[in-house]
Amino acid sequence: MTTQQTAPEPPVSLPDPTRPPRPAPGCDVCAALEQQRAGYERRGNIKAATTCEVEMRNHPKHSGSAS
Repeated sequence: MTTQQTAPEPPVSLPDPTRPPRPAPGCDVCAALEQQRAGYERRGNIKAATTCEVEMRNHPKHSGSAS
């Protein structure tokens, strides 16, 4: 019996879902959402902060940037 050896694949790198996304560079919508998110978080309104994070992740210009 022969054993085929293959090189190990590099590990998969996923964004940390517990951290807010970073705004897409040069995107005013993402920058505004980040400001709103940070304000809500400072005031303890985690639900509203999370809503801003979801909107930022779903924003079309954000899809090409690293989260």
